[in-house]
Amino acid sequence: MGLDEIIISRAIVEEYMKDFSEFMEVDVAIAGAGPAGMIAGYYLAKEGKKVAIFERKLSPGGGMWGGGMMFNKCVFQEEAKSILDEIGITTKEYKKGYYLTDSIETVSTICSRAVKEGAKMFNLISIEDVMIREEKITGFVINFSAVGLANLHVDPLTIRAKACIDATGHASEVVKVVERKIGLKLNTKTGKIIGEKPMWAEAGEGVIIENTREVYPGLYACGMAANAIYGGARMGPIFGGMLLSGKKIAELLIEKL
Repeated sequence: MGLDEIIISRAIVEEYMKDFSEFMEVDVAIAGAGPAGMIAGYYLAKEGKKVAIFERKLSPGGGMWGGGMMFNKCVFQEEAKSILDEIGITTKEYKKGYYLTDSIETVSTICSRAVKEGAKMFNLISIEDVMIREEKITGFVINFSAVGLANLHVDPLTIRAKACIDATGHASEVVKVVERKIGLKLNTKTGKIIGEKPMWAEAGEGVIIENTREVYPGLYACGMAANAIYGGARMGPIFGGMLLSGKKIAELLIEKL
């Protein structure tokens, strides 16, 4: 069978543009395809919500690929095991209440399950701004990550959503944009991002569910972004809170939408 390079190229361009056009208006737009963002996408899509996940890097997964200090094992506490079992990830009990997984299996499985449930993932795309109408976030302003890296002056495009999620991890990039552009109006004690505290696994995991919430009308936070916004502790290479936070924000939005 002969292969035609133009057919190959046309297939990629045509099908990508179909997906891109279809997901310019969604129920939920998620910034960041780390564990919290992907789990949120999985549960939202499973309930029939139209979900787009935007990841600025080439590969999704956030910091999970490297486990702890590039030792590719992930630790989860008892509370998160039911999610791992549901997703289909192999676990090994290390000590009572502590479960180990292979980080490669964990990331690839979560990613696969989210996509198979219907969440559409767009990698190599960054969120550079938000859309706001009548004091409510109504979408993301997006551009190819390469544009920012090369410092090019290229205008972005927009995605409209009924709800937006900042799942960008420690940087809480989307909420930082909102704070910078609208002032001290965030749903925190100070009206601004409080900033994450030093590492304390028990403290960080203990508050992440409480911190997983609406930060500004139409904009929600989950995962490490939530702890950074509300002043929670960094928890290091234990990932149960990430999954539980992603599930909580999904449940909150399923009910609200």
